[in-house]
Amino acid sequence: MSTLATRRNLLIVLIDAGVWASWSAVCGYVAHRIPPSRLARDRGLLRIRRFEAGGRLYERWLRIKRWKDRLPEAGALFRGGFSKRRVLVGDRAYLERFSVETRRAELTHWLILAASVVFYAMWRVEFVLLIAFSAFVDWYFSLRIFHEQSPRRRRKR
Repeated sequence: MSTLATRRNLLIVLIDAGVWASWSAVCGYVAHRIPPSRLARDRGLLRIRRFEAGGRLYERWLRIKRWKDRLPEAGALFRGGFSKRRVLVGDRAYLERFSVETRRAELTHWLILAASVVFYAMWRVEFVLLIAFSAFVDWYFSLRIFHEQSPRRRRKR
Protein backbone atom coordinates (compact mmCIF):
# COMPACT_ATOMS: atom_id res chain seq x y z
CA MET A 1 0.00 0.00 0.00
CA SER A 2 1.38 3.43 -0.87
CA THR A 3 2.07 5.90 1.92
CA LEU A 4 -0.71 8.19 0.70
CA ALA A 5 -3.33 5.47 0.97
CA THR A 6 -2.34 4.00 4.34
CA ARG A 7 -5.00 3.18 6.89
CA ARG A 8 -3.65 5.89 9.16
CA ASN A 9 -4.08 8.56 6.47
CA LEU A 10 -7.56 7.28 5.65
CA LEU A 11 -8.44 7.47 9.34
CA ILE A 12 -7.13 11.04 9.53
CA VAL A 13 -9.24 12.03 6.52
CA LEU A 14 -12.35 10.47 8.06
CA ILE A 15 -11.71 12.17 11.41
CA ASP A 16 -11.13 15.51 9.63
CA ALA A 17 -14.39 15.12 7.72
CA GLY A 18 -16.24 14.31 10.95
CA VAL A 19 -14.72 17.25 12.81
CA TRP A 20 -15.46 19.55 9.89
CA ALA A 21 -19.09 18.39 9.72
CA SER A 22 -19.37 18.90 13.48
CA TRP A 23 -17.88 22.42 13.28
CA SER A 24 -20.33 23.27 10.53
CA ALA A 25 -23.29 21.94 12.52
CA VAL A 26 -22.22 23.87 15.63
CA CYS A 27 -21.86 27.08 13.60
CA GLY A 28 -25.27 26.47 12.05
CA TYR A 29 -26.83 25.93 15.47
CA VAL A 30 -25.22 29.06 16.91
CA ALA A 31 -26.63 31.12 14.02
CA HIS A 32 -30.00 29.35 14.41
CA ARG A 33 -30.24 30.57 18.02
CA ILE A 34 -29.89 34.26 17.08
CA PRO A 35 -33.25 36.05 17.34
CA PRO A 36 -34.73 37.12 13.98
CA SER A 37 -34.82 40.74 15.17
CA ARG A 38 -30.99 40.76 15.20
CA LEU A 39 -30.98 39.73 11.53
CA ALA A 40 -33.74 42.04 10.31
CA ARG A 41 -31.35 44.47 8.57
CA ASP A 42 -28.28 44.24 6.38
CA ARG A 43 -25.37 45.38 8.51
CA GLY A 44 -21.79 44.50 9.38
CA LEU A 45 -20.64 41.33 7.67
CA LEU A 46 -24.13 40.83 6.27
CA ARG A 47 -24.40 44.11 4.40
CA ILE A 48 -24.64 44.17 0.63
CA ARG A 49 -21.36 45.27 -0.85
CA ARG A 50 -21.05 47.55 -3.84
CA PHE A 51 -18.91 45.11 -5.82
CA GLU A 52 -21.66 42.46 -5.55
CA ALA A 53 -23.79 44.66 -7.83
CA GLY A 54 -27.08 43.44 -6.40
CA GLY A 55 -26.16 39.81 -7.05
CA ARG A 56 -25.22 40.31 -10.69
CA LEU A 57 -21.59 39.49 -9.88
CA TYR A 58 -22.62 35.99 -8.78
CA GLU A 59 -25.02 35.50 -11.67
CA ARG A 60 -22.62 36.64 -14.39
CA TRP A 61 -19.22 35.47 -13.23
CA LEU A 62 -20.01 32.48 -11.08
CA ARG A 63 -23.13 31.49 -13.04
CA ILE A 64 -24.69 30.62 -9.69
CA LYS A 65 -28.15 29.96 -11.12
CA ARG A 66 -26.77 26.96 -13.00
CA TRP A 67 -25.53 25.09 -9.94
CA LYS A 68 -27.04 26.56 -6.76
CA ASP A 69 -29.85 23.98 -6.66
CA ARG A 70 -27.27 21.20 -6.37
CA LEU A 71 -25.96 22.53 -3.04
CA PRO A 72 -27.32 21.23 0.26
CA GLU A 73 -29.86 23.47 1.97
CA ALA A 74 -29.64 23.12 5.74
CA GLY A 75 -31.99 25.93 6.79
CA ALA A 76 -34.56 23.50 8.17
CA LEU A 77 -31.98 21.25 9.84
CA PHE A 78 -32.87 22.47 13.34
CA ARG A 79 -36.33 22.66 14.92
CA GLY A 80 -38.10 25.84 13.82
CA GLY A 81 -35.69 26.27 10.91
CA PHE A 82 -36.62 27.61 7.51
CA SER A 83 -35.76 26.10 4.14
CA LYS A 84 -34.69 28.54 1.45
CA ARG A 85 -34.96 25.98 -1.35
CA ARG A 86 -38.01 27.74 -2.85
CA VAL A 87 -39.14 31.39 -2.79
CA LEU A 88 -42.82 32.28 -2.53
CA VAL A 89 -43.34 35.60 -4.27
CA GLY A 90 -46.18 37.89 -3.23
CA ASP A 91 -46.32 37.15 0.50
CA ARG A 92 -44.58 40.03 2.29
CA ALA A 93 -44.24 38.23 5.64
CA TYR A 94 -42.72 35.21 3.90
CA LEU A 95 -40.26 37.38 1.96
CA GLU A 96 -39.19 39.17 5.15
CA ARG A 97 -38.58 35.81 6.84
CA PHE A 98 -36.73 34.62 3.75
CA SER A 99 -34.45 37.69 3.98
CA VAL A 100 -33.77 37.05 7.68
CA GLU A 101 -32.97 33.39 7.01
CA THR A 102 -30.71 34.30 4.09
CA ARG A 103 -28.76 36.59 6.43
CA ARG A 104 -28.66 33.77 8.97
CA ALA A 105 -27.18 31.43 6.34
CA GLU A 106 -24.59 34.03 5.38
CA LEU A 107 -23.67 34.49 9.04
CA THR A 108 -23.31 30.71 9.32
CA HIS A 109 -20.87 30.77 6.41
CA TRP A 110 -18.84 33.52 8.10
CA LEU A 111 -18.79 31.48 11.33
CA ILE A 112 -17.61 28.41 9.42
CA LEU A 113 -14.86 30.51 7.83
CA ALA A 114 -13.75 31.65 11.29
CA ALA A 115 -13.89 28.06 12.51
CA SER A 116 -11.76 26.99 9.56
CA VAL A 117 -8.98 29.24 10.78
CA VAL A 118 -9.04 27.43 14.14
CA PHE A 119 -9.38 24.04 12.44
CA TYR A 120 -6.38 24.54 10.17
CA ALA A 121 -4.31 26.20 12.91
CA MET A 122 -4.71 23.01 14.96
CA TRP A 123 -2.75 21.20 12.25
CA ARG A 124 -0.24 23.85 11.26
CA VAL A 125 -0.29 27.59 11.83
CA GLU A 126 1.02 28.13 8.28
CA PHE A 127 -2.34 26.93 6.96
CA VAL A 128 -3.95 30.06 8.46
CA LEU A 129 -1.68 32.14 6.24
CA LEU A 130 -2.84 30.08 3.27
CA ILE A 131 -6.50 30.78 4.12
CA ALA A 132 -5.80 34.50 4.61
CA PHE A 133 -3.89 34.70 1.34
CA SER A 134 -6.62 32.80 -0.53
CA ALA A 135 -9.36 35.04 0.92
CA PHE A 136 -7.39 38.15 -0.01
CA VAL A 137 -6.83 36.93 -3.59
CA ASP A 138 -10.56 36.12 -3.94
CA TRP A 139 -11.52 39.54 -2.61
CA TYR A 140 -8.98 41.38 -4.77
CA PHE A 141 -9.98 39.69 -8.02
CA SER A 142 -13.71 40.03 -7.32
CA LEU A 143 -13.16 43.80 -7.03
CA ARG A 144 -11.07 43.83 -10.22
CA ILE A 145 -13.78 41.94 -12.10
CA PHE A 146 -16.41 44.36 -10.88
CA HIS A 147 -14.45 47.50 -11.75
CA GLU A 148 -13.26 46.31 -15.16
CA GLN A 149 -16.75 45.93 -16.56
CA SER A 150 -17.59 48.67 -19.02
CA PRO A 151 -20.92 50.52 -18.61
CA ARG A 152 -21.91 49.30 -22.07
CA ARG A 153 -21.41 45.69 -21.02
CA ARG A 154 -23.39 46.22 -17.80
CA ARG A 155 -26.45 47.34 -19.76
CA LYS A 156 -26.36 44.31 -22.08
CA ARG A 157 -26.90 41.81 -19.30
